Amino acid sequence: MTKNEKLKTFLTATKGGIIISCQSSLGDPTHSPEFMVAFAESALRGGASGLRVNGVEDIQAIRKRVDLPIIGIWKRPGLDAHGILITPTFDDACRLVEAGADLIALDTTARVRPNQENVAEIVTRIQTELHTPVMADCHVFEDSVRTGADIAAPTLSLDDTSDEYTPDFPLIEELLRRQKRPVIAEGRFWNPDDVIHAFTLGVHAVVIGSAVTRPWLITERYVRASLKNRSREA
Repeated sequence: MTKNEKLKTFLTATKGGIIISCQSSLGDPTHSPEFMVAFAESALRGGASGLRVNGVEDIQAIRKRVDLPIIGIWKRPGLDAHGILITPTFDDACRLVEAGADLIALDTTARVRPNQENVAEIVTRIQTELHTPVMADCHVFEDSVRTGADIAAPTLSLDDTSDEYTPDFPLIEELLRRQKRPVIAEGRFWNPDDVIHAFTLGVHAVVIGSAVTRPWLITERYVRASLKNRSREA
């Protein structure tokens, strides 16, 4: 398939739907491909339209069991002073596509990449050499137009004016208003009303992560409201 054919297939499958982010970090109780497959199968059973998956091993494991479109990423911790870079090199993208990713998401900020690779060139190479569409994970609006990515997402938004459960709607609205690519909303979606609001604004799809795939965070949220916790804080 060509890049445009893959993009059309992905957009058709995910339009108006929920994409579940099946990811874990070293030290998480769910840090294994087996858990990620279980999350992916649960997402499929729940009616999800797609998945966002980190790393070759997890993508390979999920692809064997679940037939949903996969946004492939590769989180690389500690590559610069600012922490994690998402899919920082072209080689990362190659391995993700080989593993079964239908679309590649990468950090399109202005941060320096390993081997001094240029992010716009990485995007173009993914599209032309791997025949695979690309999603720009943005921190600010400028990240959405820095490359020729096919989709924009506010994945890296760090809006300090909202709490940990409130999406960055100002950035989502700016992405929708100022550029023409489809927008996939992502980041701090915990409340179904926020999902409804995002679709009302005009996003293509919504990615949900921690709200469904990090049980300890879900537990913490309820524990904060518990009588035991409130008595302790009094």
